Amino acid sequence: METGNVTTPFGRRSMTLGMLANQVLAGEIKPDQSVDKWKLFRALCEAKPLLGIGDRALAVLNALLSFYPKNELAQENGLIVFPSNIQLSLRTHGMAEQTVRRHLAALVEAGLLLRKDSPNGKRYVRRDRAGEVNEAFGFSLAPLLARAEEIEQLAAEVMAERLHVQRLRERITLRRRDVAKLIEAAVEEQIPGDWQGLYGEFRDLIEGLPRSPTAAQLELLLHELEVLRADILNRLEIRIKSTKQRGNADYIERHIQNSNPESTSELEPSFETKQGATVEQDKGREAEMLEEGRGEAAQSRQEESRQSGDRHDGGGLKSFPLGLVLQACPEILAYGPNGVIRNWRDLMAAAVIVRSMLGVSPSAYEEAANVMGPENAATVMACILERGGHINSAGGYLRGLTRRSEKGEFAIGPMLMALLRANAPAGRKVG
Repeated sequence: METGNVTTPFGRRSMTLGMLANQVLAGEIKPDQSVDKWKLFRALCEAKPLLGIGDRALAVLNALLSFYPKNELAQENGLIVFPSNIQLSLRTHGMAEQTVRRHLAALVEAGLLLRKDSPNGKRYVRRDRAGEVNEAFGFSLAPLLARAEEIEQLAAEVMAERLHVQRLRERITLRRRDVAKLIEAAVEEQIPGDWQGLYGEFRDLIEGLPRSPTAAQLELLLHELEVLRADILNRLEIRIKSTKQRGNADYIERHIQNSNPESTSELEPSFETKQGATVEQDKGREAEMLEEGRGEAAQSRQEESRQSGDRHDGGGLKSFPLGLVLQACPEILAYGPNGVIRNWRDLMAAAVIVRSMLGVSPSAYEEAANVMGPENAATVMACILERGGHINSAGGYLRGLTRRSEKGEFAIGPMLMALLRANAPAGRKVG
């Protein structure tokens, strides 16, 4: 077979330097060089992004390889196949002949095939009297054999890149989990800080990722998540160190015993983590936030404040920003004046409407407002509305939360964080 000879294309197809270079490369095949055609085809499938070919072009190449009689591509076996477009259409499961021709041209342009055209442009073979192939006109597979080592190297690079991206996605998943649960823990433990702002920054990072990100974009996201995680950990560690310096061993012990390692997104009584703290202890923590570093004098002043308080201070419950409540419970917006909630008064008015709609008695809501505080009672009603389909009796559920609040066993923070996660727009997956 004279596969190394330079040939020009038939008809109006022009000759290019790329075609000439491919023919020269094909003429440099070593006499003993061979490769398994299907192993090489699998490598081509892996390396297709770097070779600039698509799935359908590979389907046409697969059909061409099926016409090659041997499993080993070798020069001694001949490297030219000569099926007609009709036969190729059948081997490609009925692909249109025009489409077959287009993808054959793409394979030639990519340097994976060579045309060896006959004088009239037809594909055929001449055999000698013994039946051996004397000369064939069609497509030469010589470029595949000549570039076998290069193709396998490109396939290895693509697989390494895929593995790198997979590991980046795994690390991003771990950092996402860390950031979300650390913020939840901070809110649950009522640690001072702009946790709503940090959570918004976290969601912006996740939602800003494209649907099909590159490795560089994933690396940037991972770096930003690690920076955010380090910032949150630093804030929590400062809080822990300040607590230890004050010698508040009882608080540390309660934290270890009552922290819930498994958070859920269900708005049920089992969701609220018991704080294990009385009203006085909750207010003591608020005093620490406001008077941190002032020692025994600040604690003494806070003790006096606790003794003079009444039930309308929210029953020891921490109030959360209105914006955070509306972000976690967007359904309550429909019941505000003109469908808008601008302040706490609007929220409390909407809560009264929701209370009536859900069948909660006026006495149950009044008792909740007295124990929790009017803002917190309205917040709880917004949460109940948000997950109303999971609660059989809204009135009984509210009374249960009120009793737990009286005992200091209920916190709104975990409830809001679970609803924030449930209502956050579905981010693009990275792992």
